[in-house]
Amino acid sequence: MGTKQHKQMDKLIIKIANDYTTIPGVREEIEGDFPGEEFLEKILLPKFKQALTEKKKLLIDLDGTAGYATSFLEAAFGGLAREYKESKIVLANLEFKSDDDPFLEDDIIEYIKEANEK
Repeated sequence: MGTKQHKQMDKLIIKIANDYTTIPGVREEIEGDFPGEEFLEKILLPKFKQALTEKKKLLIDLDGTAGYATSFLEAAFGGLAREYKESKIVLANLEFKSDDDPFLEDDIIEYIKEANEK
């Protein structure tokens, strides 16, 4: 077994295109289908809690979708940071894969950092 393969076993993975949708919506359900708040509640929060319990990193694979509205990303990842009250906890336990749009990771990290500043 190669090192890379072994490393993947130490992580939980959410591939948004497979586990949620290939067409992410915006922030709230009232605004349309597949909103960030629903992704946070149904997928991201439970998987993040599982990762913390199992002392694993949670890898978020952002590839394979039609793209992301900033409000989707802020609702999901900013929402996760607000839930945990500290950006450091979230940032220390998340990793991202975004070959389709490499800038997404930087945007998400900003949403996480800014979530508890308001």
